[in-house]
Amino acid sequence: MAMPISCSAFRRTALILALVAGGMPAFAQESANQSATQIASNQPAGEVVLIPNRVIYPGETIELTALKQVTLIPGKHKPDAMATRAEELQGKVAKRTLLPGRYIPSTAIREAWLVEQGAAVQVFFIAGGLTISATAVTLQPGSAGDLIKVRNSDSGKILSGTVMADGTIQVSAS
Repeated sequence: MAMPISCSAFRRTALILALVAGGMPAFAQESANQSATQIASNQPAGEVVLIPNRVIYPGETIELTALKQVTLIPGKHKPDAMATRAEELQGKVAKRTLLPGRYIPSTAIREAWLVEQGAAVQVFFIAGGLTISATAVTLQPGSAGDLIKVRNSDSGKILSGTVMADGTIQVSAS
């Protein structure tokens, strides 16, 4: 004869399965008459959050139309290290699959690449009044501020440099 399962044991088991299967669920209810594009950035933190309304695949740019605004159930707070505001998510790229109805971990998103792997870029070495420029090929992608490796097109030498906001690479003396 099967033993009846208590309601709390059933909920605990369901929550454990949900966590193992797809990350942390957002304990929330949808906000009435508001879309993700109508978000005010001055809303109280921890009360209204954004979660995916569809599957967002790795490499896909996150747009506000792919997100849903929800209000957390009273007494529930978003976990630390979760991106839940428009300014944290708009224009970022998913590093892994993001599931609907789940919080988005900050580690699961990244800035869009400014330079792609294999792209021809201009490399600059600046020391005082001396500026040396060359053409190089990127060996890895990078965003502004990232340290990446490039191969000098003329000499074949591999250099490390910082990606600048304009897409050029600045190398320093080593």
